[in-house]
Amino acid sequence: MTQQRRVALMRGVIHPWHHDHFGHMNVRHYAPFFDDACYHLWTQLGISYETMLAEHGVHCVTAQATTGFVKELTAGDLIVIDGGVTRVGTKSATFGLEMRHAETGALHATYEVVEVFFDPKTRKAAVMPDAVRAVLEDRTV
Repeated sequence: MTQQRRVALMRGVIHPWHHDHFGHMNVRHYAPFFDDACYHLWTQLGISYETMLAEHGVHCVTAQATTGFVKELTAGDLIVIDGGVTRVGTKSATFGLEMRHAETGALHATYEVVEVFFDPKTRKAAVMPDAVRAVLEDRTV
């Protein structure tokens, strides 16, 4: 991804309770870090869930998430997650995120998430609002 379109989303620390019996962060603990980062991505794009719902009657739900595990993390490691928009569809957008070591910059994990626009009244997928599309297309890497 092009760095200028990627934004820093959040930072975290790996704790001993993230470990499994192999002595590194278990796969189940990557999802909360990346999920939280996705919420921050919307804010960094200038679009909040509250605004989407109030102005357009939709919000987003995760339809698919794929994690790539690159390098193990252990207690005391500091992480930073950045990401950006990689694809804009009719009813969905795809985000690409990277988890890196905050001190060394080493890549530890990648995350690709497909967010589908959702009408909470009908409980069905909805067409992406034009105003949201314009922002996402402008920020696509």
